Amino acid sequence: MKITTLEELNEQVFGKKGTPKRDEFEKEIELVRIGETIKEARKSKSLSQEQLGELIGVQKSRISKIENGKGISFDTFLRIFRAMKIPVTMQFGNLGELALC
Repeated sequence: MKITTLEELNEQVFGKKGTPKRDEFEKEIELVRIGETIKEARKSKSLSQEQLGELIGVQKSRISKIENGKGISFDTFLRIFRAMKIPVTMQFGNLGELALC
């Protein structure tokens, strides 16, 4: 019996890293992770989706979509974390770190 690693399974289903299908899959995974992070942050601030939406000027349904990984712009990402007063930093490999909020 051969054991298949997660990477091997991903390659079988979505192709090797760098292929369009794999890139799209990895993008979707990142959107889900970002959405989960936003949801956890919102809950830690005891905000409802509706309250967060009011803070950044969108409807509750838009917050729900974002939290479910249905796409978010960089601008909206920043507005969400600024509204919740949560600092955001981005790591740029060996180039260093940039504080965004």
